[in-house]
Amino acid sequence: MINGGAQAILHKREFDALAALAYRESGLKLAPEKMLMVQSRLRHRLRALTLSDFETYAEFVCSSDGFSERRYLISALTTNVSHFFRERHHFDLLQQALQPVLQDRVRSGQRIRIWSAGCSNGQEPYSIAMHLLRAEPDLAGVDFRILATDIDPRVVAYAQRGVYTAQQASSLREAHIDEFTQPDQDSNCVAISEQVKACVTFRELNLLSEWPMRSQFDAIFCRNVVIYFDSSTQNRLWPRFHNALKEDGMFFLGHSERIAEPASRGFRSIGPTAYTKVSKQTYMPAGEKGDIHGTS
Repeated sequence: MINGGAQAILHKREFDALAALAYRESGLKLAPEKMLMVQSRLRHRLRALTLSDFETYAEFVCSSDGFSERRYLISALTTNVSHFFRERHHFDLLQQALQPVLQDRVRSGQRIRIWSAGCSNGQEPYSIAMHLLRAEPDLAGVDFRILATDIDPRVVAYAQRGVYTAQQASSLREAHIDEFTQPDQDSNCVAISEQVKACVTFRELNLLSEWPMRSQFDAIFCRNVVIYFDSSTQNRLWPRFHNALKEDGMFFLGHSERIAEPASRGFRSIGPTAYTKVSKQTYMPAGEKGDIHGTS
């Protein structure tokens, strides 16, 4: 164990076991050509556990004793790359759709709920908050909340802190920096303002597990997440997202993601990788019971 797994080689048998586990746990589909990538990304887990080979690691993580290690496995195999206002047209489309009703909702005290599913390091939900607060500053004082979830507990903790390097914040416009950030006292980074952070609630959530939220959302962002899933897993998720949206609610995917035949699933395209819920039909995946919707 001197090398702590630093030179360990991942063989097909162990790769197949880890790939099957990742699929069961999170829907993550690992093609055989990803074996070297998996080997590289998991060697640090062998070092952390002082294991010398992948055979021992695979046996451990697949066992009942390795339950907690599975979170680190999934974290190592997923990519948490994002930036502020990624695919800016989605934020503009959201504002255009909500702008006519925001003031009425503010005056009447109605709730406004948005879900950032797969929020990564937090830039997406903070971007949503900044964009809508600039359009309607009074949102800060009403029942406006953004739920931000991710399967990776480490990125959730990072996002909650709300502190970013200058490079991470480079896509913020000067107006956003002036209004919604301040220099971090302990570093050369920028910190998200308390006004913006107060609008966002971060939670750890596996999209393949039960969704504990009950009320529905005005909009859902699930961008650059389903690209990791096969079509079977995606097809199980579309009706769940449909149920989680209010009528005419908006649903945003990443630039390389699509809903095949959206009309048959109760969605209508309203722009590049942007959809709205149009059907009143209630969808429920086979074998799933209960009301699984938005934030309470």
